[in-house]
Amino acid sequence: MNSTAAVADVESKTVTFAGTTYAIQDLGEDTFTVLVKGVPVGRIVYTFGAANGVPEGDAASEDTLYAIAEAWFGATIE
Repeated sequence: MNSTAAVADVESKTVTFAGTTYAIQDLGEDTFTVLVKGVPVGRIVYTFGAANGVPEGDAASEDTLYAIAEAWFGATIE
């Protein structure tokens, strides 16, 4: 697991983690696509009270997407 914390910017719909800025695009209720430079790298989902990351390909690991999901849903779900 990476020691740097992911930081969500809800206004710009981004999460910065380990020097990379990920764009967050809404897919549906509590489901989002995560993109790097316009290319999808995975999805984040909030279900049953837990944030989850699902990679698409090998551009981002499950651990990275989990950190992004935790930051994003921590900033958007009260």
